[in-house]
Amino acid sequence: MPKPFLTYNEQIYKLKVEKELVINDEDYARSQLQKRGYFALIGGYKHIFKDPVSQKYKYGVTFEDIVILYDFDEALRALFLKHILHIEREMKSLFSYYFCEEYGELQNAYLDVNNYNYSEKTKYGVCKLVQILQEMVNRKSNYAYINHNRNSYGNIPLWVLANALTFGTISKMYQFSDYKIQSRICKNFKHINERQLHQLLTIVAKCGYPLLLGKRD
Repeated sequence: MPKPFLTYNEQIYKLKVEKELVINDEDYARSQLQKRGYFALIGGYKHIFKDPVSQKYKYGVTFEDIVILYDFDEALRALFLKHILHIEREMKSLFSYYFCEEYGELQNAYLDVNNYNYSEKTKYGVCKLVQILQEMVNRKSNYAYINHNRNSYGNIPLWVLANALTFGTISKMYQFSDYKIQSRICKNFKHINERQLHQLLTIVAKCGYPLLLGKRD
């Protein structure tokens, strides 16, 4: 059965009376619910404050406690996102530079499975990666500079395409690149080897971005 629509006053009543959440200032609570939304604020942070048996809030928990945790989480995600974006930009720049240095600027280079670590073990992943890149090359893009290179020169160099790649795609390109490319990239990072960099990129691509975008159970 779908949950019914509740006005802000009804939301406050539910929290205060039915769920036994301490609300000292109803005007403040109403303003926060208007700004952040009930689902994002209450739904996202209720488990840590609730009694698992009664499903009511633990004794003494206040509305302000939930807002403080929400703000902390938001600030922490913003901090992580800032540094992840730095890593993403640097990886795109480094990979496109060293790949083109090795194989040239033609798009056929990054669309050739033989320019990756192509083996029986990796061929499925490499072919899937190249298919993604091929689709980006062929279809009209939201990025004007990609369409310009395709229409004007019939070629989209990797350093142009790289800006439109997702973190997941650039991490896969690193994963499937041969050792000499990985080694050149790794020299730009202290105290980390090729395998460790691959593991870091995989974790960020699979876990970091979804969490930072607020996708949680």
